[in-house]
Amino acid sequence: MSESSQITREEVAHVAHLARIELTEAELDHLRSDLDAILEHVKVVQSVVDADTPAMSHPIPVTNVFRLDLNVAGLTADEALAGAPESEEQRFLVPRILGED
Repeated sequence: MSESSQITREEVAHVAHLARIELTEAELDHLRSDLDAILEHVKVVQSVVDADTPAMSHPIPVTNVFRLDLNVAGLTADEALAGAPESEEQRFLVPRILGED
């Protein structure tokens, strides 16, 4: 762990608490060094970005591909229930898991 750490163990613990994640002392130290490495990489990226760099969500252009929204017939109730071990009144019959009626 470097002496010039940008993030403290307390900050790691706070973020873990906000995320509802329990971490051991060893995990706090490990994640602290990982988060420091991430922050160093972010600094490198920020150093090459200037006012002329356009904001983007993807490094290459992304085009959405749509398919036709066709109305097709689905399965009938009998077809859907054909492979079911048991059915009743056109519904799947499953074992009761709660003691309620």
